[in-house]
Amino acid sequence: MDFFDINVGDIAKFKKQHPCGGWHWRVFRTGADIGVQCTTCQRRLFVPRDKFRRMVKSIESAPKTSG
Repeated sequence: MDFFDINVGDIAKFKKQHPCGGWHWRVFRTGADIGVQCTTCQRRLFVPRDKFRRMVKSIESAPKTSG
């Protein structure tokens, strides 16, 4: 199995384009379901973790904040 670390604030690029034309989704919730929001149209989805793993092409980590 392919495991990867997903955190709130990360940007995921999906294999298929959203109908609005966007490719990138921001993670706003993690758990059994992953909550993602389209960065183009702000549409929110909840995707089961195993399906999310299959949908993702790449993950861009959120910038780390110090403080």
